[in-house]
Amino acid sequence: MLLGDLGAEIIKVEHPLRGDDTRTWGPPFKTYKNPKNTTQSPSFPGESAYYLSVNRNKKSIAIDMKKESGRRILTELASKCDILVENFVPGKLAKMQLGYNDLRLVNPRLVYASITGYGQTGPYRNKPGYDVIIEAEAGLMHITGEENGPPVKVGVAVTDIMTGLYTHGAIMAALLARDKTGRGQHIDASLLQTQTSILANIASSYLIGGQEARRWGTRHPSIAPYQVFATLDGSVCIGAGNNTQFASLCNAIGMPNLALDKRFVTNADRVSNRRALIQILEGVLSTRTTCEVLDLLENSGLPFGPVNNLQQTFDHPQVRARNVVRQVEHPFLGPIKMVGPAVEYSDAPVGEHIEPPPMLGQHTAQVLKNVLGYSDQQIQDAVDSGGAALYSY
Repeated sequence: MLLGDLGAEIIKVEHPLRGDDTRTWGPPFKTYKNPKNTTQSPSFPGESAYYLSVNRNKKSIAIDMKKESGRRILTELASKCDILVENFVPGKLAKMQLGYNDLRLVNPRLVYASITGYGQTGPYRNKPGYDVIIEAEAGLMHITGEENGPPVKVGVAVTDIMTGLYTHGAIMAALLARDKTGRGQHIDASLLQTQTSILANIASSYLIGGQEARRWGTRHPSIAPYQVFATLDGSVCIGAGNNTQFASLCNAIGMPNLALDKRFVTNADRVSNRRALIQILEGVLSTRTTCEVLDLLENSGLPFGPVNNLQQTFDHPQVRARNVVRQVEHPFLGPIKMVGPAVEYSDAPVGEHIEPPPMLGQHTAQVLKNVLGYSDQQIQDAVDSGGAALYSY
């Protein structure tokens, strides 16, 4: 999807009957506004919000790779495309002659990106992997949650998302390398390695200092105060990462002498005496509303913010000012809202024109004809053999 935001033509290959699994990951669903022909295509209750969130700027083709004609189509596409991204268990596509070593023969410039749970090598290579499983297995759940509570998952599929971001960067690097060498390469990305890498300083504390991690809630093991505080009607997150910021906090809440207290002079002091410090701050902040606390901290130079729900997030004046939410007209769903690209470029209009997520197999005929040069008869032959499916929307 990120490559599509940057202008790449993205061809999404889906199973003719099931389509992308995320199409059915609901509710909620956005129900069809305009009638669609379901005589041949699978009948969904609508398009799931999950599917709509990750499939903008793509074309969908319905191909059965278990059929010889379907595999032929994919091989022909690989011969013409710059990038192939797949997330099958290692070796599965190779059994269909669609592995990297097969397709590099028809296109030596192909950048072939494989995303798996555990990577292409090692004893776990053939295990399937889901985000929540890897969160558990690679340490993230162990460090997430309240201090005395059970391990919990992060609220979004952060391991999946980060693996996609790492793969996006790897693809861009491989394209740059190809400009120099004339050759593509195989990218081996995995949820396990991604999640292990984003343990970041927590991993380093273990590897360097032998320090086993634990759950801290919203607190930081090495900085204080750096956490969420309850107010009369909500919560506020405050982070004082240095002595100047801590002094600013003390001044803002009307306790300037707190910064001079021997227990709290340096960050190391504040971490050592965290419990006493937090008790004092909680006693002040919990007696005020969220708005009152925010007013106190405004212009203090201190990093702070309210804990917002989704309505408050999307009503945030900065979110509105940055045009984060885009409205796109979908031919069968009507207008849909989505979060647009996260990065803006000074010399490129990224996100100004967004194509709506496709219906299943919406572009099969278009891709076969325009990309592969198939005639109408060749397209019909592919359909008759079961390798492709056409739907009338």
